[in-house]
Amino acid sequence: MFFKKRNVLSIAMASALTLGLVACGNDDGGSDEGGADGETYDWRFVVEETEGQVQYEYAQEFAELLNEKTDGQVNIDVYDFGSLGSEVDQVEGVQQGMFELGIISPGFTGGLVAEGQVFSLQFLFPDDQEVTQEILNTSEALNTHLVELYEAQNLKPLAFMSEGAMQWTGNRELRTPDDFNGFKMRTQSSPLMLETYGAYGADPSPLSWSELYVSLDRGVVDGQENPIFFIEDASFHEVQDHMTISNHNTYVAMVTMNPGLYNDLPEDIRSSLDETVEEMRDRGFEIQDQLNEELLDSIVNDTENPTEVIELTEEEREAFRDVQLPIRDFFRDEIIGDEGREMFDLLLEEIAEHE
Repeated sequence: MFFKKRNVLSIAMASALTLGLVACGNDDGGSDEGGADGETYDWRFVVEETEGQVQYEYAQEFAELLNEKTDGQVNIDVYDFGSLGSEVDQVEGVQQGMFELGIISPGFTGGLVAEGQVFSLQFLFPDDQEVTQEILNTSEALNTHLVELYEAQNLKPLAFMSEGAMQWTGNRELRTPDDFNGFKMRTQSSPLMLETYGAYGADPSPLSWSELYVSLDRGVVDGQENPIFFIEDASFHEVQDHMTISNHNTYVAMVTMNPGLYNDLPEDIRSSLDETVEEMRDRGFEIQDQLNEELLDSIVNDTENPTEVIELTEEEREAFRDVQLPIRDFFRDEIIGDEGREMFDLLLEEIAEHE
């Protein structure tokens, strides 16, 4: 994995514009017959991670599978984080159709679709990641109602994917809610996440992950949360003394496309795209499961950069859960509107059915 400690360089969005748009072939984007005339499509797939990490590996396999299904008509180049701008640049690029596909964290769209912050609620989804992924795959609340809210903002979620359970790292032990008092916690730019960590007494600090390693090293922030694979591959454990296995949340990302581009695709190309999305659901889960397991071992066995790994007991987790339950009411009453409340209430029912 080449990511270790490298500086991520953001390239201005203007340079992305020079790359050209959507498809090679007919100027009108092709007819409904699509594949029959042999038209080819050159797409860009932007992700928030780098080679060796879940999103990048998923996108590469996605690109290969779709290319195979379309007999080479759809060619996809995967761009890792920073290649075509920041997280916000990538969201805007998909919205505007400059990038055909993107994997986006809902935490970076909280100001765009407030309901997407549902994935920031701690202790909401089941602890079993397979059960959580099943909910992400089948939930009407997410795959119909939440999708419609994103489509209204020119983003079409094609799939919701788990990247694994979230864990905390810190420059001190994090075992009780009181341990967060005054703790400078890096968060995404999500109003709900600010409320979430404020409830622990922490000092939430929104920050792009491209700045996070240096900020942890210099004490600008005290800690952060991420799945295990990301903590290890980004080397955050090298500049943090403690990691808490809290499983307080699931890191959910969305595979997205511009809805106009999706709807304008020839029927056979769109069908192949849909098939690829479905077939990659299980594969995406396998990728994160393997990486999270392997890289936990790597952190534990790293003698050059020893990190104290703390696994919370169920009693300790319950203390955090008690603090977070009222945040659900804040989300429902203060963050989202009537459509969002219907979505959220249905999601709670769906989750309860899996418990």
